[in-house]
Amino acid sequence: MPPRTHPTRPLALPVALLLATALMTVGLTACSALSPFNTCDDTAARLENLRSQPILESVPKGATAPKKLASVYAECVDDSGSAWLYAERVYAFPGSRQKVVDFYRTTAKADGWRLQHDPSDPNTPETTAGLCFTKGGDGEALLLTVRFTTASELKFVYGYDAGPEFDSGSGFEIEVGSETDGAKTGCFD
Repeated sequence: MPPRTHPTRPLALPVALLLATALMTVGLTACSALSPFNTCDDTAARLENLRSQPILESVPKGATAPKKLASVYAECVDDSGSAWLYAERVYAFPGSRQKVVDFYRTTAKADGWRLQHDPSDPNTPETTAGLCFTKGGDGEALLLTVRFTTASELKFVYGYDAGPEFDSGSGFEIEVGSETDGAKTGCFD
């Protein structure tokens, strides 16, 4: 019987396991070598820029901020490997959702924001889906969202017991967000 000149099945499994381990190690090591733009380091100035966006203070007449949520909340979230900056406000409004939509369509457009539509769900009304706008180019790009909320959602997300301000009308959140380096981003990317 001639000697074997190539590996047989008994060596294939250990080689495959060694290769899989090597690939996994390279993958995990690459995660720790992410660009510094993907972390919250040195983002204080950009976060302050988001916090001071005038659109966060622009509200339909009659809208009020709940007492315990009366200021702009801003933070950098770095829990997914790609950091995201945002500043947001919560408001109660005694009118309809349609009045909120109409107000922000007009106000945001006047301030240079461009309304984006969800190409995968064009039939959902804005009074359900909310609104999303973009502004600026690479290095200074911003994303603006207006979402509707309820007293129970406020309780779940913020631990806030909404009082009579949410008994009638529409509650909404307005958020200005950004990549840490201001890279251009879209609403539905």
